[in-house]
Amino acid sequence: MQPATLSQSQIAREMVKYAVSKHKERYESTFMKAVLGGVMLSFGGLLSEIVNGGSAGIGQSNPGLLKVLSGIVFPVGLVMISLQGQELLTSDMLYFPMACLIGEVPWWGLAVNWFLVFFGNLAGSLFFAAILVHYTGIVSTQPYITAIQSFAIHKAKDPHWHQIFLRGIGCNWLVCVAVWQAAGAADTLSKIVSIWIPIWVFVACGFDHVVANMFSIPLGIMFGADLTAAQYIRKSLFAALFGNIVGALLVALPAVYFYLIDWNGRGLRALEQGEHRRNGVDSRSSSDMVKS
Repeated sequence: MQPATLSQSQIAREMVKYAVSKHKERYESTFMKAVLGGVMLSFGGLLSEIVNGGSAGIGQSNPGLLKVLSGIVFPVGLVMISLQGQELLTSDMLYFPMACLIGEVPWWGLAVNWFLVFFGNLAGSLFFAAILVHYTGIVSTQPYITAIQSFAIHKAKDPHWHQIFLRGIGCNWLVCVAVWQAAGAADTLSKIVSIWIPIWVFVACGFDHVVANMFSIPLGIMFGADLTAAQYIRKSLFAALFGNIVGALLVALPAVYFYLIDWNGRGLRALEQGEHRRNGVDSRSSSDMVKS
């Protein structure tokens, strides 16, 4: 009987196997999955913006409650990415360092994946913001316009660079915890709940996710926020990106130390055979893992 939750060492190996499969995938396939990933995450971002912008009364009397409500709807984006097997840069920041550190993927493979997924997520986010939100006019009325503008300013103009960087660390620490937990869950409902809770926390707390910001900040610029694309790139984009990388490493590096320290170049197949002999059970294949 398959256990409801994989062991921590099994999850670590699933992460490595998934990075290996990503490394072997065709470049155009990786890029298109990243475009779709950017679109899916933006659906969640839009829903969060609608809740935030349309609840001004709650925001004035109970700002903490509004943050909780806005955060609770956002995770739908990552859930769709995970269940459809699409690409998200912040998840790859977890998988690839783990696989590279134990020699299953070359470091140039990490660079290629992150490059493709970064620009794929960016293309999907900008497409969604421009075509499916700005030009459709679905939020082109008050109070949504002001809320969208204010959110972009709050994310990219008001904070200092180091503050956005630190917020990026907190964000992707939680995102990678969500991915890790979902990878260990055997059924779809458990995967959804495992993703939902940490993502809810990061959004409600106001941490910065580089891909989520690829939708919300350009959308604010499109709606006339007092912010330029150059200011966004210079101050917010790279600060959130570097912070997200550090946040992912805070999950990836301990995982390698705790669960993959006995790798010793034996490779995936040898390590799995050893685990099978010790436990008398088969570990789950990488295709069963959450793909996000």
